[in-house]
Amino acid sequence: MAQVWCLSWRETWAILWPVSHPQSIIEAFRAAGQEQVFAFWDSLSSEQQQNLLAQAQEIDLAEIARLNATLVAQSEGEKGDFSGLIPAPFEPLPQNGGDQNAWNRAREIGENALRAGRVAAFTVAGGQGTRLGYDGPKGTFPVTPLTQKSLFQVFAEKIDATQKRFGAPLHWFIMTSHINHDATEHFFREHDFFGLDSTRVHFFRQGRMPAVDFAGKILLEAPDQIAMSPDGHGGSLRALARSGALELMKNEGVDTISYFQVDNPLVRCVDPEFIGWHLQKQSEMSSKMLPKAYPEEKLGHFCLENGRLVVVEYSDLPMEMQRQRDENGRLRFVAGSIALHVLDRDFVARMAQESSLPFHRADKKIPFVNASGEVVKPEAPNGIKFETFVFDALPFAQNPLVIETSRAEEFAPVKNAQGADSPQTVIEDQLRQWTRWANAAGANIATDETGLPPFSFEVAPSFALDETSFAQSWEKLGSAAKIEAGTVLK
Repeated sequence: MAQVWCLSWRETWAILWPVSHPQSIIEAFRAAGQEQVFAFWDSLSSEQQQNLLAQAQEIDLAEIARLNATLVAQSEGEKGDFSGLIPAPFEPLPQNGGDQNAWNRAREIGENALRAGRVAAFTVAGGQGTRLGYDGPKGTFPVTPLTQKSLFQVFAEKIDATQKRFGAPLHWFIMTSHINHDATEHFFREHDFFGLDSTRVHFFRQGRMPAVDFAGKILLEAPDQIAMSPDGHGGSLRALARSGALELMKNEGVDTISYFQVDNPLVRCVDPEFIGWHLQKQSEMSSKMLPKAYPEEKLGHFCLENGRLVVVEYSDLPMEMQRQRDENGRLRFVAGSIALHVLDRDFVARMAQESSLPFHRADKKIPFVNASGEVVKPEAPNGIKFETFVFDALPFAQNPLVIETSRAEEFAPVKNAQGADSPQTVIEDQLRQWTRWANAAGANIATDETGLPPFSFEVAPSFALDETSFAQSWEKLGSAAKIEAGTVLK
């Protein structure tokens, strides 16, 4: 059985402030000018009242008041002053001019950290597969061409192969949401944790924030339901602390956290080179970048602002700046963020304690209950959701670092049902990667001009995690080894 040992924020509040004192909770909301949350109180059943109180206890009323005084009082999308913004430096890959010896040293340091058990994997997995036309947690979506492994299975097998390679156990922390937590746990139990030790797989829920109308009033989506939404991937830092995950890491000797989101099957869940760069530079937070393929590509930009490393969203940076080029014709703001980070455990604890991450506003169409108790589905934005971004921690980190990674080797997100970043493109990108590895080892698979083979096959992480390990495994198969349609190497 997995160690589902972490309490949700709601459960924690229930301990600290039992719902046996409903009047004090109602009075607190009235004093804060949010009495409308309990407008239907007298008409609710006892169970509905308890449900509403439990949700109310998740809300930090002082925090909502601060956000109302700042974000709600502003217009959405107010832009900052980018006149002093410059592109951030980064460590380039060896094939793009980087120092091969430095990369070798980083790999050695990272491998030593893995052998010492200092590293944990951390997946942000609160999303549903709605945009994919899929009913279920996104991590359960099938992504491989033949065996239809889910995203979670791909990650589990990569983690398992990594811990076997370095001879030390790896803890895996998975942040779910209130919407998909139970389904995610069930999926892992149903598949026997994909061969992992279940005591090293840890689930906990992301925090939530209430939605407010443009006057700052908390909205109800039903008479006994507050309109709540996840607090953004930046909330993962608070959730790691509140859930007890950081304390468990400390007890297990883990001081380095490998952060990745759930939608990218090519991700190196635990990358020795990345970890090594992070440790040798004594960074509290490190990030991977991709060179943007074209100015309009929807990636945030790594920049320096007053000497501090920041990420400026593509929707915020003026397009004329995104299109700027240097003297060599290369995009000036070229370093794109792909949500891959390594974080120091103590830094996460400090950020969680200080609640330093700023909230951002997003104007949304939010279904709500009107004064008559009727559900209204607005046709235009009628309220605000609050969220935090994990990259906003970068300005607070000591020695923040950005390193380059390869798009072909590590970035193939599945986001849309059709077109770009769809299941079809993800399958093709996996096939291209495996074909490159195979041909580098001498397999001689024919491809089209994009590197895509004429048939489908699969390479399990147990066979290879990268080109080097593929060559080692391929050599063991002997000269008679062959890849053809339907081959599964494992």
